[in-house]
Amino acid sequence: MANINIAIDGPAGAGKSTIAKMVSKSLDIIYLDTGAMYRAVALKAINEGIDTLDREKLAVLVKVIDIKITYSGSEQHIFLDGKDVSKLIRTPEISIGASNVGTIPEVRMKMVELQRKIAEENSVVMDGRDIGTYVLPNANLKIFLTASLEERAKRRYQEQIEKGNTGLSLEEVMKDIEYRDRNDSSRAFAPLSKAADAVEIDTTKLTIEEVAQKIMLLARG
Repeated sequence: MANINIAIDGPAGAGKSTIAKMVSKSLDIIYLDTGAMYRAVALKAINEGIDTLDREKLAVLVKVIDIKITYSGSEQHIFLDGKDVSKLIRTPEISIGASNVGTIPEVRMKMVELQRKIAEENSVVMDGRDIGTYVLPNANLKIFLTASLEERAKRRYQEQIEKGNTGLSLEEVMKDIEYRDRNDSSRAFAPLSKAADAVEIDTTKLTIEEVAQKIMLLARG
């Protein structure tokens, strides 16, 4: 049977990752968190003292970077240069860094190469900013999730609180998301945008389960 590819795009805090995981579990296919790949690049850059907007140095870095993705059951683990960094990449600093490195064409081309290879070899649910428009333009199903800025900030703030990260205020989280929105939408190469054939779902007033159910119905035709 041919592989099934589902693309889920949208801005930060729209619920992409959580919903993509639910859909992949229900369909029993792989979930690929593409954002984790950019976070890994940002982590390596920061560890090596490279500005996450320095195109020249990042172009060199991605030529030698070693990023691998493995799965333990349905849980994704990302390895950077042989080390599991799945938890290390989930900080506010890395979030901004990931958004920055994502504007660099050389970084995106390297990550897209890895993402397409995984999608060719497996049935996947893939979420990000440009999956339906650039990474997987021929995906079987394309979804574009949206939500109000205020709602997205509340969700991201609550996530940080639940993880024990109490250093940021709600206002600071909102500023971070606004920054990422501008970065993601205005970058010259493969910006955040809705694919012409994507189904748009506003998640502001919907539960995660309700959104996942809508996508499941679409996936099953």
